[in-house]
Amino acid sequence: MKKLLLALSLALATGLTARAEEEIQAAKAIPVQTRDITTQLQIFLDQQLFSPGAIDGRSGEFIGKALKRYQRAHGLPDTGILDANIPLDSVFPVYTFYTVKAEDFKFVGPLPRQPSEQAKLKKLLYPEISEFIAERYHVTPTFLTKLNPTVKLGSLKAGDAVRVPNVEPFVIESLPEEGMLPAIEEYKDRVIKIHRGNKMLELYEGEKLLASVPITPGIAGGGAKETPAGKWKILGIATAPTFRWDKGVLEHGVRTENFFTLPPGPRNPVGVLWIGLNKPGIGIHGTSSAWTIGRATSHGCMRVGNWDVVRLSKMITKGMTVEIE
Repeated sequence: MKKLLLALSLALATGLTARAEEEIQAAKAIPVQTRDITTQLQIFLDQQLFSPGAIDGRSGEFIGKALKRYQRAHGLPDTGILDANIPLDSVFPVYTFYTVKAEDFKFVGPLPRQPSEQAKLKKLLYPEISEFIAERYHVTPTFLTKLNPTVKLGSLKAGDAVRVPNVEPFVIESLPEEGMLPAIEEYKDRVIKIHRGNKMLELYEGEKLLASVPITPGIAGGGAKETPAGKWKILGIATAPTFRWDKGVLEHGVRTENFFTLPPGPRNPVGVLWIGLNKPGIGIHGTSSAWTIGRATSHGCMRVGNWDVVRLSKMITKGMTVEIE
């Protein structure tokens, strides 16, 4: 990452992002820093479907991995270093504003910690409106706070404006109700490749790399269940999934009768979408905490940010091959 930081600094010094600098200085009156260039690169990669994970304005593991895959997909040397071949100025403006709507609050509600209490609810919603906005714009809650130093994010109301990264929003209200997504025949020859060590998912059509997203896989040890290597098939893609919370399964991999069925919603442990494989209990799915992707472990499945798993679902279909290595 030192090389990436150096490259970012050089890009700033040489005026690679002049228009973005102008937007930040003139419209927002905020000094241009390496963080702003990093954010611009994260947004660019997110727009190109080579996801760096949650946007946080910081140079880290997944921005370099996403950049390498974008470069490879476009016939560029996959250095993972920002250079003049990356059309960074296409991200303009770097930031935009979101105006809170009254109807947004229907996605906000109580979120008790205990599964026994969660199971009593109809939906597992965002505990605060600021989390709704953070996930909508693919940003960590901490960075959202940094972008809005004078805004009381804990007490937002309809009509308030919040500064956010300029990404395609994750519009949760447009997701289909509970059910299975239809098969798309022309996608059946596409292949998902999972790299457990690199914590990355790649989508291919033949030799062409179409997209990539960071994941949290299951790693063996400490009672956790390892994501199984092998070649699998997608059995189906379910929206608004429920989750069978079973302490025995989660801690020891043993199914018991002491479980709770958790309702659907963005704070369900498997997020807003489940991609089931022909390996019982194993799938690719969303998450209740997208900002931990790649920085934690799962219980055998492959966890993806809600906005990334929804975008991925539009590019894949039932019957596709998933290769895990």
